[in-house]
Amino acid sequence: MTNIPAALVKELREKTGAGMMDCKKALEETGGDMDKAVDYLRKKGIAKAEKKASREVKDGLVEAYIHAGGKLGVLVEINCETDFVAKTKEFREFARNVAMQIAASNPLSVKREGVPQEVLSHEMEIYVAQAKESGKPDHIAEKIAQGKMDKFFAEKVLLEQAYIRNPEITVKDYLTEMISRLGENITIRQFSRFRIGDE
Repeated sequence: MTNIPAALVKELREKTGAGMMDCKKALEETGGDMDKAVDYLRKKGIAKAEKKASREVKDGLVEAYIHAGGKLGVLVEINCETDFVAKTKEFREFARNVAMQIAASNPLSVKREGVPQEVLSHEMEIYVAQAKESGKPDHIAEKIAQGKMDKFFAEKVLLEQAYIRNPEITVKDYLTEMISRLGENITIRQFSRFRIGDE
């Protein structure tokens, strides 16, 4: 097995929109040859996943997950293009896994754009203040704060979180793999998380 540099995997991912693990496998299978890896992914149909992203999603399901003991529950709406895919075992399993992810990791929103502006401003303010407190000049403090914001998004935005069942990939990577596997555009539209005693 060839040792593939992470930068090469990232480059292939940006080119094809395929998941990180698929890109790594493609590069390993082709001895690190970028063009052959792209062909490999195209043959497997993975590179098509991103192209499906513009297609309309009118079907899907709402998955409910209640954690053992009944003190924590999640409802998540996941959309796809057809009723046929919505009824497949794989789609339902995907919905279940996403609901479990939300229960375990308590994200604020599906995407960055969904995080309330006041939360972002508040976090940024704290990170800048922390950096300045440690004696960093303003322009450096801003850069440090931005880096911490990226970390914040990785913890609090569902699609950017490490997937609990395989921390080497993100939830977005998992979603991309499902789009490729099922051949339809799939989106995680919204969710609600309920915990006994939470306001």
